[in-house]
Amino acid sequence: MVNFREFVVGSGKTVFGGRDAENNDKLVLEAGPNDVMLHTSAPGSPFVNIGDSASKVDLKEAAVFCAKFSQDWRDSKRDVSVNVFRRCDMEKDRKMKSGTWGVKKQERVKVKKADILKFEEMLNETN
Repeated sequence: MVNFREFVVGSGKTVFGGRDAENNDKLVLEAGPNDVMLHTSAPGSPFVNIGDSASKVDLKEAAVFCAKFSQDWRDSKRDVSVNVFRRCDMEKDRKMKSGTWGVKKQERVKVKKADILKFEEMLNETN
């Protein structure tokens, strides 16, 4: 059993995130073709799998989860751009390093600094 990061969104759905490059590859390979995936626009974040159906609220919460564990957030503490796409739109070439995937079609959402700070506060309260 692979040990992914887990987060339960407000609707009760469990969202899974990778912990490192190899873990990201395993998460993507285990995803179904219609699963909704997220990753920051910049390198250095977990791939996040929210499953094959997600409300706008679930997507926003999953995007905050993705952004919080990204290098972009760690290094800048500013708003973070997160890409949203389906697993079937992802591809991996043998020459790509571990944790790297190509994406054919994606949408971009902006995660606000205030939302990430609020999420961090919530995580601190539960730990």
